[in-house]
Amino acid sequence: MASPLKLGLVSLGCPKNLADSEVALGLAKAAGFELTASPEEADCLVVNTCGFLESARAESIDTILEMARYKEQGRCRGLVVTGCLGERYAQELAESLPEVDAILGTTEYQRLPVLLKRLAGDGSVEAAETPGGGRLYPAELPREPLTAAHVRYLKIGEGCANGCTFCSIPLMRGRFASRPVDNLLREVEGLAAQGVQEITLIAQDTTAYGCDRPEAGEELATLLRALESQGAVPWIRLLYAYPGRLTDEVVELLATGRHLLPYLDLPLQHIDERILRRMGRRASEEETRAVVARLREAGVTLRTTFITGFPGETEAEFARLAAFVAEGHFDWLGCFTYSPEEGTAALALDGAVEPAVAAARAERLMEIQGDISRARLATRVGTVEAVLVEGESAESDLLLAGRTRWMAPEIDGVVYLTDAEEGEPPAAGEIVQVEITRSHDHDLEGRVVEGR
Repeated sequence: MASPLKLGLVSLGCPKNLADSEVALGLAKAAGFELTASPEEADCLVVNTCGFLESARAESIDTILEMARYKEQGRCRGLVVTGCLGERYAQELAESLPEVDAILGTTEYQRLPVLLKRLAGDGSVEAAETPGGGRLYPAELPREPLTAAHVRYLKIGEGCANGCTFCSIPLMRGRFASRPVDNLLREVEGLAAQGVQEITLIAQDTTAYGCDRPEAGEELATLLRALESQGAVPWIRLLYAYPGRLTDEVVELLATGRHLLPYLDLPLQHIDERILRRMGRRASEEETRAVVARLREAGVTLRTTFITGFPGETEAEFARLAAFVAEGHFDWLGCFTYSPEEGTAALALDGAVEPAVAAARAERLMEIQGDISRARLATRVGTVEAVLVEGESAESDLLLAGRTRWMAPEIDGVVYLTDAEEGEPPAAGEIVQVEITRSHDHDLEGRVVEGR
């Protein structure tokens, strides 16, 4: 009996892309492929690319070229490019990268198994004709986790219809499309049966959920109520919520839910009125401030992102943004410098800001927020928090690490369990009560007091 074909996959970019990669791997495994993390052992390699920013595109190209070397140095017989870069720049990639055997877009993952088998066989792709599968996943599609076993990202929609002038996502992912509530509930049931403890709901704009299917009568609050009622997974987190569509009901559900966490990622991008208009953002400064105040009053932990160096941003307008950050509305914050993107409306705007100036402004925002986050973490010392144990710390194999309800995976801080060596340590995936004993710039330390 022949050994199974081996497949290696490199996933780049955001959690939304990671979810696509898990589906691609799940389909390949169901088709008989053996998965490997060692590219030199792979019969076929897939690079799931990101094309959001120039830096991401450069990383994608570098990774494709790195994987192409295994066609000479390893056993690889087929190299496939998928994802955003493949969707938007298929022709350019095909012309400039002859090392690549096939290019699939963001809706063609279900073609992958047949295509890979053909490439591993005789190198021909002409007859690899299988359904593309559409933009939205059915709940029954297999997924092979690329995260820890107890956490998953759940994509509730695809694409975006907001029309921000700086963003190329609609050019790669199309307009927003929502997965039906019953479809998502079935997938959550399956994840719960696998022992998943935390699900993070993701989309390019989670607050747009249901806007494409008004006849269904489903909106984000409908989905959140259904997930809360289902109660299959202990923790449910929400990322990428735009302020313009955030309803009072969603805020109330996040603030009072048993399973829904009081946490929200709210990418605001700026606060100055003129810059917001140039960005094509729907929420004004007044509306943005009202949303933020409502969330803070409800006790919801807030993460946001801003862009510095947007075309036309003056020193005075940046100063307004810096002053807004200094007011202390946010628990966590990320900052990007503006990146000119082909095909976006912002390319036509005047007032280009020097990259070094944009970078200095971003650094200043992070310094301001660093002081705020540090002070906020210090107030947690002496409290007892529910912590989801992640496993061994990346910093030290002598410590376990976990996250509180107000720490999202991979982007916020962690809690180091300093007493893990005393007695039986908690296992990854357990939720335990931890007394916080010390704070740092981004992280906390604590000792387990209940839940072992």
